[in-house]
Amino acid sequence: MSDKFYITTAIAYTSRKPHIGNTYEIILTDAIARFNRFLGKDVFFLTGTDEHGQKIQEIAEAAGITPKEHVDAVVEEIRSIADMLNISYDKFIRTTDDYHEKAVQQIFKKLYDQGDIYKSEYEGWYCTPCESFWTETQLKDGKCPDCGREVKKTKEEAYFFKMSKYQDRLMQYIEEHPEFIQPESRKKEMVNNFLKPGLQDLCVSRTSFSWGIPVSFDPKHVVYVWIDALSNYITALGYTPEEKGELYKKYWPADVHIIGKDILRFHTIYWPIMLMALGEPLPKQVFGHPWMLFGEEKMSKSRGNVIYAEDLVRHFGVDAVRYYSLHEMPFQQDGNITYEVFISRFNSDLANTLGNLVNRTVSMINKYFDGIIPDPCAPGDFDEDLKGIASGAVAKIEEKMKTLHVADSIDEIWAVVNRANKYIDETTPWILAKNEETKPRLGTVLYNLAEAIRIIAALLSSFMPETSKKIAEQIGASELSYESTKTFGTLRAGTKVGEAVPLFARIDAEAKMAELEAELAAEEKPEIEPYKDYIEFEEFEKLDIRVGKVIECERVKKSKKLLRFILDVGGEQRQILSGISQFHDPEELLGKNVLFVANLKPRKIMGLESNGMILSAEYKDELTVLTTLKDIQSGAVMV
Repeated sequence: MSDKFYITTAIAYTSRKPHIGNTYEIILTDAIARFNRFLGKDVFFLTGTDEHGQKIQEIAEAAGITPKEHVDAVVEEIRSIADMLNISYDKFIRTTDDYHEKAVQQIFKKLYDQGDIYKSEYEGWYCTPCESFWTETQLKDGKCPDCGREVKKTKEEAYFFKMSKYQDRLMQYIEEHPEFIQPESRKKEMVNNFLKPGLQDLCVSRTSFSWGIPVSFDPKHVVYVWIDALSNYITALGYTPEEKGELYKKYWPADVHIIGKDILRFHTIYWPIMLMALGEPLPKQVFGHPWMLFGEEKMSKSRGNVIYAEDLVRHFGVDAVRYYSLHEMPFQQDGNITYEVFISRFNSDLANTLGNLVNRTVSMINKYFDGIIPDPCAPGDFDEDLKGIASGAVAKIEEKMKTLHVADSIDEIWAVVNRANKYIDETTPWILAKNEETKPRLGTVLYNLAEAIRIIAALLSSFMPETSKKIAEQIGASELSYESTKTFGTLRAGTKVGEAVPLFARIDAEAKMAELEAELAAEEKPEIEPYKDYIEFEEFEKLDIRVGKVIECERVKKSKKLLRFILDVGGEQRQILSGISQFHDPEELLGKNVLFVANLKPRKIMGLESNGMILSAEYKDELTVLTTLKDIQSGAVMV
């Protein structure tokens, strides 16, 4: 067994603050990293942020700040969430870090110099949120096949990576390394849907935006997301094509990349081929985890069905959030989160089952033995079964964690918890306490319970680290090592226990749901702009508001905000300029009937004449053009 273990998350995209669906990945990765440290391995755990791209540039421009100012703010939120959740990462990489940017430029240059990258022109459909190009045949109902959003036609000069050159080699590697893509269903999806139909060359630079790493030998191009973001797994270790850092020599290849199933193609096709081209080893495994759903839908900011980690922590605590995230997510199928289910699991699993076991045991030791763990001098029925299940749990967990079955591993811990609770019912310590003659047996029962709880605390340390420490403090345990969980009897008799403090106070579900609903209702209440002063009707009548059909719409060159409209107004044509390009793509407005003020004096903007004003509605950072419900005759007057 190797004593080194390198594990990574996908780096978080810094468009907006992550929700619990995004945060699940780093909790999962942390549990795996902690468990490998528990086994005694030398673990390096990398996480970080992906900070370049058109989407981020557009968000920053709309907010009137620089892209760097935007990503700096989001990165701090992402870091604070990770720290709040007790994530034990060893390094946090940002793709705006100087060393990363320099290494990416060198990687791009090496691939270009050896003929794997070439310059050409791209024409196709582009999805800004996914940062993906698609051909006409790949679109689904005319929209992005990944996220279902609108795409726009794009044509620009670009550099391309020769994917097809390495296709057969990658297919052979996957066949010879069946563990490379996990779970198995994800591997079949990649092979059947992408590799077998044949790989197209990959666009790896852009010229239509500037927020990215410049191509060193052609600075009008910026390195596109794939080479920039994916290479973080080696640049974080000090890799450059010229010099491989000590961390790289020590830890690469990665033992496992933990990623969402929606970015599996990039990590199991693009990334391995990049490494092959660089002449570097491939990661040992890529694990595509399922999604955490809100109700029955994928959690999404755009759908408005988002729960944030800090809200869950504020109401339920860090380890309750970690427990739910790790235990309620199946190995392959999507998991589900709702406040109702969360409260139910909190009460049944944490408060009633685990919390009650620890509380009862510590309370009885304090009550019957003045807080001193007694000597186990009177063995009896049920002892050996409890000891066997407790001391045998770690081997079962170790086997399950080898294949990243984290939820099943937690089930093995709860098997010990449940057996200990059953042991209390079988041995009836409250009855043993009534007779002085049975006090030695009572002492043995309580010792066995305390030792089982010590093993539980040790096993929980990878998954619920705060709870593990609290349990250890209550029973006075100092030994929570991996080796100590294999032997029943490590806890020393005569140890002083702490005060019996509830680990998880039972929640009144009805009251908590009412509190949450009131909180959500307050958040959802719209903040509208104050009404303006009253005007006379005659003043309103001065406005000539008409309907115009958009027959042309395009971005104004050298302007970040302006769109140029040509409207059909009752058979006549009218040109209007409007500063809304960050909110609408020109293509989506063609053919729409829009409302505009027709009697504004013409004015020149960037050398172009504007004859009117397109009407739009604005709320917070969003803006949308006002259109008519029906396809009314252009030129119609608003009354």
